[in-house]
Amino acid sequence: GVRVSYLGFSALKTALVYLSGIFFWTFTEYVLHRFVFHHHPNTESGKRINYVLHGNHHEYPRDKERLFMPAVPSLIIASGFFFVFYLVLGKNVFPFFPGFMLGYLIYGSMHYAIHAWNPPFKWMKGLWRNHHLHHYKHNDMGFGVSSTLWDHVFGTMFDLKKEKEDKEKVKYLMFN
Repeated sequence: GVRVSYLGFSALKTALVYLSGIFFWTFTEYVLHRFVFHHHPNTESGKRINYVLHGNHHEYPRDKERLFMPAVPSLIIASGFFFVFYLVLGKNVFPFFPGFMLGYLIYGSMHYAIHAWNPPFKWMKGLWRNHHLHHYKHNDMGFGVSSTLWDHVFGTMFDLKKEKEDKEKVKYLMFN
């Protein structure tokens, strides 16, 4: 096959490892959102940390400054992920990590869009509703933002056929 870099990977291997990085991001997003951001700490300091990490977004969903982790902590955390991935994947990290980071950027863009606009395509409405319901109905369900795959796999997906849309509560979640 055609070699695409000094790593000696074929174009197919590079593409597959890159795409696996994007896919692995969706799992990481779910795990972080469910088990870190929605952890219920018992200590006051734990509660403060949890609030700073994510609780403030639930309290102020219209605040554009609270949608993303600030740049410096993001870079530090990304560096940690890179290091762990390098230990596990070796040189495969070089096509994997850019895919993983693209997944993060897609997540950030989707999260912004979900709070800013109506879904641009009908097939995206379930993703929007899942996140809206996570905010105003039950925050221990609907953890996927860029994908609902893991909500389906782990049984935390809302039954969108049974859940009624509360237009007033959705308006409260939107920027404009």
